Amino acid sequence: MARDAKRLTRLVRGSSAYEGKYAAAVAGYRVGPDYIEAHRAFVAVGADEQGGRALGFYSLVLSPPELDLLFVADEAQGRGVGRLLVAHMRSEARAAGLDSVRVVSHPPAAGFYHRAGAVRIGTALANPPAVPWDRPEFEFRVPP
Repeated sequence: MARDAKRLTRLVRGSSAYEGKYAAAVAGYRVGPDYIEAHRAFVAVGADEQGGRALGFYSLVLSPPELDLLFVADEAQGRGVGRLLVAHMRSEARAAGLDSVRVVSHPPAAGFYHRAGAVRIGTALANPPAVPWDRPEFEFRVPP
């Protein structure tokens, strides 16, 4: 679990989606073993040419239902990893008896969530100093 925590922390901190004005949001962020233990975290791992590298991950909170984190490594973006993670998340949510999962999105990721089938439901207002910008809120509907 400690190895996973280090890999996932590197993935979060290395995300180019958090460059510039967003950098402070992940600068000290840590995905620790305690986080992995407390949340349903799933990792997409590359085979062969990736040498077992973490290509992406997500964590699903069951109550209240929320996609807490979803990150895809920069070099894996555009290759279907994010869509695979979303499909897996929906399957896990369905198995847990959920009918929807909320997402508070990083602004640059809004297009991805829309293309992946999430519906915009509102805006989470800025909460300085931790998050000094508004964030779009989405919902994935989970059919039975």
